[in-house]
Amino acid sequence: MKRWQPTLLTLAIAAALPMPAAAGTNEELLKELRALRDRVTQLEEKLKAVDKAKAVATPPAPVAVAPPPPPPAPAGMTPDQARELSRLAVKVDSLEEAQESSFAKGMTINGSIDPTFIYNRAQNRAGFQFLNQVQVGPYAYDNSFFGTATLDIQKELEGGTQFRLTIMPERGVGSQINFASIVHEASVSIPLAGDETRLFAGQIPDWSGYELLPSKDNKLVSHNLLFDLITPLAYTGVGLELTRGDWVLKGIVGNFNSTKREPNEKSPVFAYRGDYSINEYSGIGFSGVHGKAANLVQATGDTGLHLFEVDGYYMRGDWTAQGQISYGQQSKAAIATKADGSLQTARWVGASALAAYKITPRLEGVVRTDYIYNRKNGGGLLGFTCDSLNGIGAGGFIDTDVDGNTICPSGSHGANRYALSVGGNYQFNQYTIFKLEYRFDGATKRVFEYVDNGSFKKTNHLFGAQMVVSF
Repeated sequence: MKRWQPTLLTLAIAAALPMPAAAGTNEELLKELRALRDRVTQLEEKLKAVDKAKAVATPPAPVAVAPPPPPPAPAGMTPDQARELSRLAVKVDSLEEAQESSFAKGMTINGSIDPTFIYNRAQNRAGFQFLNQVQVGPYAYDNSFFGTATLDIQKELEGGTQFRLTIMPERGVGSQINFASIVHEASVSIPLAGDETRLFAGQIPDWSGYELLPSKDNKLVSHNLLFDLITPLAYTGVGLELTRGDWVLKGIVGNFNSTKREPNEKSPVFAYRGDYSINEYSGIGFSGVHGKAANLVQATGDTGLHLFEVDGYYMRGDWTAQGQISYGQQSKAAIATKADGSLQTARWVGASALAAYKITPRLEGVVRTDYIYNRKNGGGLLGFTCDSLNGIGAGGFIDTDVDGNTICPSGSHGANRYALSVGGNYQFNQYTIFKLEYRFDGATKRVFEYVDNGSFKKTNHLFGAQMVVSF
């Protein structure tokens, strides 16, 4: 075990530097002690060089013959001071060994909460949303993935195998695809040929578009229309990820929006994502899904599904720009039927763009605009039929039959949807962000129900405020 050679200068530095007694973890204590040791070593080397230079410049004095004196404490230090510094060295080495053998090695833990206030004019409601159950009321743009509490645990083993478990009660994708599940992501990634080729498996949240699901990663309170209405939720299966230069490519074969297939559902989907880093400021990506998926219009069985989107970003200085274009279709999923009563294919095209500017280093202004063309065959989007909250369908009163099934208003053309959001965020401190957003939603038909009087209109207004605290 390596020992230090203490000096008077060493003791002075040790006294001048703050000791890490208040460090929050062994790792932090270890870092501070290492820094102290390195600094002491550097200064001792300088002192030795100075002493050596003096010895060369000064002629040696005559040496008197006398019994050798007892060895003094190093460089003027008392024996007690020398022992104390040696004890510190032993402690550093012990902490290093403990850190190497600790279960926490290679582990990171992050978390966040984002209590949210929402006012929705058409729904005639205003109040806070936090950990509310998704199953109480439909998934909607005013009841999206916010108002969450998240704990993200990641662990890397020797050899590069990575585990990830993200808990998000009530508000994660697990609550949508696996009733009442608190698991948002549970995955493992195994290197096959270094970090550049990895095999992964588990429950993987969807990776489409420029917006991410957690509130801490988004600039506004709500998500864009494409995220809420035409983007998948998650995949359960096994896949491959390749990193080749500036490209990152990954694909997965598995279940679409489900953790287990139901009777008469047996066909997996193939989902993929590709990202290319143009430079340090910009990049472009694409994703798609092809296969068969559950159909809400058709009572049982899977029907063909094809999704594809392209997205990109530019972030430099105070400016941020992001955009996305999406196309999708699903067989026999349109709201309107043919004249003979047979089901038709639902098709849609969507676009979204966001621009943000840092007014000050902490204050950022944001504008976002979205559009979905959904006129074909009476409308119908991914996982939605007619919906007077989200503004989907041909417009007018929505009824139910004796079995509780939705009866959509008749009409061969659906409503196209658009939205404009204006707002901003303020970085209060290292861990806290405050957000405000005003959102105007519109459609080409009267698809928004105003519940206070039962009328239907083409527009709606929403206001959101949010506090995001993360670590």
